[in-house]
Amino acid sequence: MIDKLARKLPFFYGWIVVGVVFVTMAICVNARTAFSLLFPPILDEFGWERGVTAGAFSFGFLVSAVLSPLLGRLMDRHGPRIVIEVGIVATAAGLLLATFSTQPWHIYVTLGMLVGAGTTFTGYTGQALFLPNWFVRRRGLAISIAFAGVGFGSIVMLPALQTFVEQYGWRAGCTLLGVVTLVVLVPLNLLLRRRPEDIGLAPDGDADTPAAAQARRVNVVDAAWAAVDWTLARAMRTARFWWIAVAYFAALFAWYAVQVHQTKYLIESGFSAQDAAWALGAVSLAGVPGQIALGWLSDRIGREIVWAIGNLGFCMAYLALLALPAYPGMPLLYFMVIAQGAIGYGLTSVVGAIPAEIFEGRHYGPIFGTLMVSALAGGAAGPWFMGFVHDRTGSYAPAFWVAIGCTVVSAIAIWRAAPGGVRAVAGRVKPAA
Repeated sequence: MIDKLARKLPFFYGWIVVGVVFVTMAICVNARTAFSLLFPPILDEFGWERGVTAGAFSFGFLVSAVLSPLLGRLMDRHGPRIVIEVGIVATAAGLLLATFSTQPWHIYVTLGMLVGAGTTFTGYTGQALFLPNWFVRRRGLAISIAFAGVGFGSIVMLPALQTFVEQYGWRAGCTLLGVVTLVVLVPLNLLLRRRPEDIGLAPDGDADTPAAAQARRVNVVDAAWAAVDWTLARAMRTARFWWIAVAYFAALFAWYAVQVHQTKYLIESGFSAQDAAWALGAVSLAGVPGQIALGWLSDRIGREIVWAIGNLGFCMAYLALLALPAYPGMPLLYFMVIAQGAIGYGLTSVVGAIPAEIFEGRHYGPIFGTLMVSALAGGAAGPWFMGFVHDRTGSYAPAFWVAIGCTVVSAIAIWRAAPGGVRAVAGRVKPAA
């Protein structure tokens, strides 16, 4: 029945897929982000070291890194209906079981391993394995709209969750998130398909004809590269693969380091818990227009420039955080929110498009999944490193400067990978003579 509906709505069904991803990202990615809000009450209840407790979040990323190559193969074999549903169930199970925690390893298994692995299936990694298949000309715009669900969900969920946790405790907050994840997402994700061709459609809502297929090939810049049947082994023998890996590690190091520790840092800098929770949600809200605008822009000027702009946003956010103790007040906090959200989160609009345009083909799933090992390793290292540095020095400042260096390295690495040297974005395709 769903397939018949899709064929009756060839142009709109791709955007229905975008909508499903939008809602899934809004709930599942924020279920992982909520660790930043759960972090202070867990510390208050148990009195564990920050590095030990934040290590649960990092452990989830390490588990995700191990699973990521397998995720690509599973997506190629079974498609998103099965793979995403498995992630939804794992995420909900981690949240619900976390309510029974009394030891650090309980948090590592539940909020770390289960939620981390589950949200890898349902978050940026899992969705980027199939969503780029649905669009070519509008790829950056479509991905940015879908991933902007994270920001929309954050401004709705995170402040409300903070209030709920303050009134009823962090265990009740985990229960609420787990139930919402199951009830909303399990039926909704039955609408997903791996690629439009599976149900007789074509990318961008075009007719699935030879002429349309030929039109989609005009963006190829390096015909020899694009003609290669890229396997994981072949991709790993190229410099481009490793430049992307370096870029993704460095970017997610900076991203998740600030995301996990931001709430505690702001509270210690003199802001209220509610202001800190608002800032965490507002960062993602600011990311909604920022991601969409930068995704649209990437379809016109190229992925490399937008990746550099996103890294600049995180760099400015860290500089603002470093300046807060000397210049406390809401104006600098607003600047940090805008820099991190409206600019930094623009990275998500091209994180799936960059490798897809370089290594597009039958074996893309394992290639992207393996690249995400590096990204997830960066996401794991950042929060742990921040906590470790603070535990040893009593300050976040040295780790903030390391993260700033990571943003510079990440921007340079994507320029070296040069996805625009393989396939041009729609705005740079030369019109046919």
